[in-house]
Amino acid sequence: MAPKRPGGAGAFPMPVVTLAPIPPDPVAPYAALDLGTNSCRMLVAQPKGSQFHVVDSFSKSVQLGAGLEASGRLSRSSMARTVQALKICKSKFQKHKVQRMRLVATEACRRAHNARDFIRFVERETGLHLDIIEPEEEARLAVVSCAPLVSVKTEQLLVVDIGGGSTELVWIDLSRVPGPDRPRAIMRLHKGFDTGNHPFPTAKVVDWISVPLGVATLKDQFRDVEDDAGRFALMSWYFEEQLADFSPYAHEQAREGFQIIGTSGTVTTVAASHLGLRRYDRTKVDGLRMSSDQIDTVIRDYLNLGEAGRRADPRIGKDRQSLIMSGSAILQALMRVWPTDRLSVADRGLREGLLYAQMSSDGVLEDGPF
Repeated sequence: MAPKRPGGAGAFPMPVVTLAPIPPDPVAPYAALDLGTNSCRMLVAQPKGSQFHVVDSFSKSVQLGAGLEASGRLSRSSMARTVQALKICKSKFQKHKVQRMRLVATEACRRAHNARDFIRFVERETGLHLDIIEPEEEARLAVVSCAPLVSVKTEQLLVVDIGGGSTELVWIDLSRVPGPDRPRAIMRLHKGFDTGNHPFPTAKVVDWISVPLGVATLKDQFRDVEDDAGRFALMSWYFEEQLADFSPYAHEQAREGFQIIGTSGTVTTVAASHLGLRRYDRTKVDGLRMSSDQIDTVIRDYLNLGEAGRRADPRIGKDRQSLIMSGSAILQALMRVWPTDRLSVADRGLREGLLYAQMSSDGVLEDGPF
């Protein structure tokens, strides 16, 4: 039977048109949100050359993980506080007409039995969707955010992100990477810690670990110890014990060519206290290098102040005063273990890493973050 030709409008087949992908707008705003155990932090930024320009931000202590250590669940009051903060973030997204965003939740939601119920509650109340990310991605994004602070002389790099519910440590070997390319090699890690085979020398991740202790969870572990100095010492030694499985912990490391970068509210608060800032100034803190002696002096000062003195100290701030000693205990343990007398202070972290990763994937940044 002979084939029939369709008549009318279908007589001739429509040409197949292959649509070229629409290139991303190089000045369109991006957003990143980090919902941690203690804080909700958000940034809206536009690509600018090889970096980005922040156009809006928001940070609020929501204490999402309050009571989690004892109950294993997020409480109704903590979820309600968090949703109110997320509504403010949504209004900022709408104000800036943000289309590209990544909103993530970390340790509290990884551990809570009712985390999925909370994610659905957030979506119902705000229309925002939160991704609960794994520890490796959290560590990777923290590393990427610190790329601009990596020295061209650094051969061994330790990046430490002290969060509310966990602390991520990543040790990176940069010895095979030419000096000028070392910061850019860190940036390439946004695709994964397994760098694979590349025609150019790459940063090698020697080891990474996510310790399920942050400023809030470590404080809760020792809340029954009344003596301030005794509680601090116990927290510091207990945290160090959790590093036994981190391979660089067991090996002697050369001091020359080693850099440690700390990113967290603890590190930036210690830096602000060292500088005597009564009002926080990011431009003075981000990138500051502190000696171990300077860090010890600040921590001793905190201990001498006692709880009442710390509450009244404007350098610490209301949101940080109840958590500063547990964070300082972690920081002291790290400085005790590894062979350096300098710490690079990073006022950056997961949000900045999320922005770099999104913008790099879209190709709206110039080559590298520099």
